[in-house]
Amino acid sequence: MGMLDGKIVIVTGASSGIGASCAEVMAAEGANVVGGARRMDRLEELAAKIGGNFHPVVTDVKKEADILNLFAECEKTFGAPHIVVNCAGFAQHKPTVDMTLADWNDIIETNLTSVFLCSREAFKVFKPLGRGRIINIGSISAKMPRPDNIGYPATKAAIEAMTHSLSMDGREFGITASCLHIGATVSELSPNMDTRNRDVTMATEDVSRTVLHIAAMPDETNIFNLVMIPIRQPYLARG
Repeated sequence: MGMLDGKIVIVTGASSGIGASCAEVMAAEGANVVGGARRMDRLEELAAKIGGNFHPVVTDVKKEADILNLFAECEKTFGAPHIVVNCAGFAQHKPTVDMTLADWNDIIETNLTSVFLCSREAFKVFKPLGRGRIINIGSISAKMPRPDNIGYPATKAAIEAMTHSLSMDGREFGITASCLHIGATVSELSPNMDTRNRDVTMATEDVSRTVLHIAAMPDETNIFNLVMIPIRQPYLARG
């Protein structure tokens, strides 16, 4: 038996990186997974790899209509979701003085507004069920930002606060929310990450297996806030 047999999961940012890995790992554990991302070609590659319990949906998480369609496609294909994993996001490495308002709005809408929209729609589905789980991918940048990266840590810190609010709002309805703050992970988000030593980076599978364990917890329990880092990443005492 799989850890998620009978579960229906929505994953955003599913075309690459942590999102794709979450979709693959959760489907392998018995879940029916709906993956949303902008690149249909990448989603189709993942669907061919996973099989019939993965349904790809072209989704721009900045667009409310696309989020509504993502949930509608989930309902139509597999049924109401039990778990929503918010993985979509990107980082901008640019000095603050060079950040345009368009740059700022882009990262806010992608990293933060998308989490709000998905969580709002999840609540609509979860409340009648009397259960449901939201898992948000944060970053240690929320706690220890790097230079020339103002938008990314701002969104990840806000996601932690949003997770707290969701947990309080969902408690009486059996809805849980988790924030997983991760350290350096090999993905398209951070170029050249795969050239670093293994002990200062994590593989996407390291993160997705942790997401899996949160997703598989009994409905009455939750990991509310978790920090996951490579053992040699200079996070605990950055120089």
